[in-house]
Amino acid sequence: MAWLVRRRSGGKAARTAGEDMKVVVLGAGVIGVTTAYYLARGGAEVLVIDRQREPGMETSFANAGELSYGMTSPWAAPGIPKKALKWLFMHHRPLFIWPMISPRMWSWGLQMLRNCNETSYRINKSRMVRVSNYSRDALTDLMAEVPLEFDKREQGTLQLFREEKQLKASKADQDVLAEFDSPFEVLDRDGCIAAEPGLVHVADKFVGGLRLLADRTGDCRMFTQGLAKKAAEMGVKFRYGATIKEFERKGNAISGVITDQGRATADAYICCMGPYAPIILETIGIRVPVYPIKGFSITLPVTDPDAAPQSTLMDETHKVAITRLGDRIRVAGQAIIMGYNKRLTSRATETVRYVVSDLFPKGGDVSKAEGWTGLRPMTPDGTPILGPTKYPNLFLNTGHGTLGWTMACGSSRAVADLVMGREPEISFDGLTAARYGQ
Repeated sequence: MAWLVRRRSGGKAARTAGEDMKVVVLGAGVIGVTTAYYLARGGAEVLVIDRQREPGMETSFANAGELSYGMTSPWAAPGIPKKALKWLFMHHRPLFIWPMISPRMWSWGLQMLRNCNETSYRINKSRMVRVSNYSRDALTDLMAEVPLEFDKREQGTLQLFREEKQLKASKADQDVLAEFDSPFEVLDRDGCIAAEPGLVHVADKFVGGLRLLADRTGDCRMFTQGLAKKAAEMGVKFRYGATIKEFERKGNAISGVITDQGRATADAYICCMGPYAPIILETIGIRVPVYPIKGFSITLPVTDPDAAPQSTLMDETHKVAITRLGDRIRVAGQAIIMGYNKRLTSRATETVRYVVSDLFPKGGDVSKAEGWTGLRPMTPDGTPILGPTKYPNLFLNTGHGTLGWTMACGSSRAVADLVMGREPEISFDGLTAARYGQ
């Protein structure tokens, strides 16, 4: 579906949207900045608006650092409700639900439960992989176009199993990976140590692993800030410190965006506001089930390069990712469902600290770790919400959950193509808000 705008000015012929088009992008995280880059590359005049003082300061700030093409899967999967009940009784638990009186939270949760079946899982997985695989290729192209430093590595992800039953259960994941031509290796204990030599010190704590060979790692914030600088050189304008208040409508189209710094107008508008997208969209009658899922990370200095992770390791038991970013280690995980709460208490990072100390005890200095918390924009089916809305000049690029860094280049390139009247290289079938009746 391509949106085309035709105008006439005096005797001039009609033109398409891509020629001298003005676009406002809402949000300067990795999704908003990559969207702005692709729009500018196509010749659009772009303004990016964000409430922070610089790009990549919210969800993109200190995420796990994984480009998880092989681990692209919805949280809503068969067996998850049973696992969730078990997690609630773990000391270092991956999931915590704060029992709030929130119709939005419980509605989102019920929708997620309805997706925890084999049929829905396969549909949602295929949609997500479509975006993820395209994003992998788009990032490769972008890196060839724009030299950026973001502590990139291309050594895959090791999904580590502490129990034999986890290794056996991974057969289902292996079948899906094979179906989507995503390369992998099944490793025994020695194979895991060969991939991640630092594990030699804790060989008794795991039984094997699944190595996802196509995955990459990199610092999302470094990438976002570097690409924002490049976009600015291409003419993209950034308006920082501006709080977006509401959309302005005229007829059946968006005529402007109102911020505390004034009004911004354009031919088209793209909402890339992550977990805050539903708040601004509700003001114009668009309801999307994107809910904020709180997560935590710590970043610590490497003390022994040989005893530290070489790429990304995912502890399957605690759902914690440990990623090497240059001379730092990023450890991220947990899912707390408690609305827009971003408090970072002294105990909040206890689980991620435990996991890195347990698996790489000699690799980094946990006493010097810097803690962070952020909100992941999660849909109940795991698939992002991309593309058109009921307003012909308003588009969405949100709801990527834990995979915003993974899907950023692909979803942004496809949405930019759509906005500018070009045929996207992937299908938007099942990716738009239409699947929620919007």
